[in-house]
Amino acid sequence: MKYLPRASSLAAAIKNELGVEPELIEGTNGIFDVIANETMIFSKHDKERFPDHEEIITMLRSMTAS
Repeated sequence: MKYLPRASSLAAAIKNELGVEPELIEGTNGIFDVIANETMIFSKHDKERFPDHEEIITMLRSMTAS
């Protein structure tokens, strides 16, 4: 997985901040998506960039607060 270091780092941040064990699934063609509760909350393809950790953690927190 070309983006394994970034994905692993994000997964560790999610686990540390939210106590959730993320599942990493290898993609192809530069895909780097973040999906929670069957909803895509971030797509590198759509945003044309990688997410930062706090951005994803904030989105996940807002989903659990609703």
